[in-house]
Amino acid sequence: MGIEDKFKNSAEDLTGKAKEAAGDVTDNDQLKGEGKADQAKASVKDAVENAKDKISEGINKITGN
Repeated sequence: MGIEDKFKNSAEDLTGKAKEAAGDVTDNDQLKGEGKADQAKASVKDAVENAKDKISEGINKITGN
Protein backbone atom coordinates (compact mmCIF):
# COMPACT_ATOMS: atom_id res chain seq x y z
CA MET A 1 0.00 0.00 0.00
CA GLY A 2 1.32 3.39 -0.91
CA ILE A 3 2.04 5.92 1.79
CA GLU A 4 -0.49 8.27 0.21
CA ASP A 5 -3.24 5.63 0.51
CA LYS A 6 -2.31 4.96 4.13
CA PHE A 7 -2.46 8.67 4.89
CA LYS A 8 -5.86 9.06 3.20
CA ASN A 9 -7.28 6.06 5.04
CA SER A 10 -5.96 7.31 8.37
CA ALA A 11 -7.40 10.75 7.72
CA GLU A 12 -10.79 9.24 6.85
CA ASP A 13 -10.70 7.15 10.02
CA LEU A 14 -9.80 10.17 12.17
CA THR A 15 -12.54 12.22 10.52
CA GLY A 16 -14.98 9.45 11.32
CA LYS A 17 -13.88 9.34 14.93
CA ALA A 18 -14.28 13.11 15.20
CA LYS A 19 -17.76 12.98 13.67
CA GLU A 20 -18.78 10.17 16.00
CA ALA A 21 -17.49 12.09 19.02
CA ALA A 22 -19.24 15.27 17.90
CA GLY A 23 -22.44 13.29 17.44
CA ASP A 24 -22.08 11.91 20.96
CA VAL A 25 -21.60 15.38 22.43
CA THR A 26 -24.48 16.91 20.51
CA ASP A 27 -26.72 13.84 20.80
CA ASN A 28 -26.91 13.71 16.99
CA ASP A 29 -27.47 10.11 15.92
CA GLN A 30 -27.06 10.94 12.22
CA LEU A 31 -23.62 12.45 12.79
CA LYS A 32 -22.60 9.47 14.94
CA GLY A 33 -23.72 7.15 12.16
CA GLU A 34 -21.77 9.09 9.55
CA GLY A 35 -18.69 8.88 11.74
CA LYS A 36 -19.03 5.13 12.15
CA ALA A 37 -19.58 4.76 8.40
CA ASP A 38 -16.43 6.77 7.65
CA GLN A 39 -14.44 4.56 10.00
CA ALA A 40 -15.85 1.41 8.41
CA LYS A 41 -14.97 2.66 4.91
CA ALA A 42 -11.41 3.38 6.02
CA SER A 43 -11.13 -0.13 7.51
CA VAL A 44 -12.39 -1.75 4.32
CA LYS A 45 -9.97 0.30 2.23
CA ASP A 46 -7.10 -0.75 4.51
CA ALA A 47 -8.09 -4.40 4.16
CA VAL A 48 -8.21 -4.14 0.36
CA GLU A 49 -4.83 -2.41 0.22
CA ASN A 50 -3.31 -5.03 2.55
CA ALA A 51 -4.69 -7.81 0.35
CA LYS A 52 -3.16 -6.14 -2.71
CA ASP A 53 0.18 -5.97 -0.91
CA LYS A 54 0.04 -9.68 0.01
CA ILE A 55 -0.84 -10.67 -3.56
CA SER A 56 1.99 -8.53 -4.89
CA GLU A 57 4.42 -10.12 -2.42
CA GLY A 58 3.29 -13.58 -3.48
CA ILE A 59 3.74 -12.77 -7.15
CA ASN A 60 7.19 -11.36 -6.45
CA LYS A 61 8.19 -14.57 -4.64
CA ILE A 62 6.96 -16.72 -7.52
CA THR A 63 8.69 -14.64 -10.18
CA GLY A 64 11.82 -14.07 -8.10
CA ASN A 65 11.54 -10.30 -8.04
